[in-house]
Amino acid sequence: MAASLQETLADSSVVICAGSGGVGKTTTAAALAAGLAANGKRVAVVTIDPARRLADALGLERLTNQPERVDEDRFADAGLKIEGELWAMTLDSQRTFDELIETLSPDAKTRDEILGNRIYQQLSGAVAGSQEFTAVAKLYELDRSGRFDAIVLDTPPSRNALDFLDAPDRLTGFFEGRALKFLLAPTGFAARALGVGTGAILGVMKRITGVELLEDLSVFFQALGGLIDGFRERAEAVRELLADPHTSFVVVTSPQRDSADEAIFFAEKLRSAKMNFAALIVNRVHRLGDSEESVQTPAKLAGQLGERLGEPLGERVLASYSAAFELAARDQASITRLEEETGVASPVVIPELPGDIHDVDGLVAIHSRLFTSG
Repeated sequence: MAASLQETLADSSVVICAGSGGVGKTTTAAALAAGLAANGKRVAVVTIDPARRLADALGLERLTNQPERVDEDRFADAGLKIEGELWAMTLDSQRTFDELIETLSPDAKTRDEILGNRIYQQLSGAVAGSQEFTAVAKLYELDRSGRFDAIVLDTPPSRNALDFLDAPDRLTGFFEGRALKFLLAPTGFAARALGVGTGAILGVMKRITGVELLEDLSVFFQALGGLIDGFRERAEAVRELLADPHTSFVVVTSPQRDSADEAIFFAEKLRSAKMNFAALIVNRVHRLGDSEESVQTPAKLAGQLGERLGEPLGERVLASYSAAFELAARDQASITRLEEETGVASPVVIPELPGDIHDVDGLVAIHSRLFTSG
């Protein structure tokens, strides 16, 4: 029997939920965090979703860039006892970037020179817009704080699975001379290297010109010169955190082909990078029964429906059932393909639930399916 998700993640200090957009990754991350907290851990869930739905579901007025504790009674009322603590926050990219500068600055003067510099303000806004960059920076900060037994990170959806795994290199790439190349030649390879759009760089040039540009550039690079070693050390520490055996990657997907393709690709990259691919979760799966044996084919059901309901109604019911049967068969075929391509023999399957998950009851419903026995 395969290990349950609770057993798989029991020793994980960091759980990173990865996958494409629209697969329910944010609510899955929240349900995972609730499950770990229910088992006695002090857990922080970090989401990149600025929508109020998760805050409302957790009973928080709003989510900020710092962890806020969730009232455990909300989960108890829904049938889940939180033995530990559950904390939640949303990622503020710009604020996280600024906090990194504050941490690495050798003194208040250097910190103020960088944060107040117009080159930094314009260019960092473009770079900090890369949520992968700031997500790993916040993850490292929370892990080093020692405040939590486990951190669950809801990663940004990405077209390229390597964006998140390569994020540590962005901690140094921005400051190791590439920024100057952007300003002097803001097109072609240089602009693509850090993921900053040409328009953002040209915007800096338009806002700051002439003597002011040269003065700000001089202050910018002089002040940043003392931070480069710190950025290199931070990048290496983040790389080590991502590769640590106690960091578990959980790939979340739906049965839809595009999402499944990305999950397969990401699983391959995790394995090639020798990172801990701990679990595969297939969300929003259409099913007609608990097992294939319990489901009748439309052909077998046709005669029974006609006898019980009469011809007109029986035909309409059969048409609806046939459509649902085909959808369930398609999703099962996708799960079989995911098992074969990722090498995960028993992915965690969460069925399509009625309505949108917008409250604690919905999170508990997902939790009950995540943490059942393998």
